[in-house]
Amino acid sequence: MALSPLQPIVPEVEIDETPDEQPLKTYGLDFENGVIGGTINGTEAIKQFIVKAIRTARYRFAIYDDDYGCELDDLIGSDVSLELLETEIPRVIEEALIYDDRVDDVYDFTLTREGDRLDVSFFVEINDDIIPMEVTI
Repeated sequence: MALSPLQPIVPEVEIDETPDEQPLKTYGLDFENGVIGGTINGTEAIKQFIVKAIRTARYRFAIYDDDYGCELDDLIGSDVSLELLETEIPRVIEEALIYDDRVDDVYDFTLTREGDRLDVSFFVEINDDIIPMEVTI
């Protein structure tokens, strides 16, 4: 008995090349209390992404790829001058955020030091929206 390959019949389907915009809806995180509750969308979801990306140490968690996270822990724990921190903190924060396709620019960093606390404020441009951010390190 001879075997012959079967030719599958593939219907011609027109494929839309432009993907639909993905929703930004995600679970809401309370970073201070470690609680997950409800859902958030839009700008609040992007703000949460920014804070989480900055607070997650890069290269330390196997669940994330090498593009996700920030290298602030390496800077904060080391004995470096304030001048070096003022130049390196904006660089590592920008690197943590700019890989995301939604983020167009990260700019205008201001660092304020009070004792052992460092407040960093900056702006994130997403599409045509500018989001002011403030993070305590």
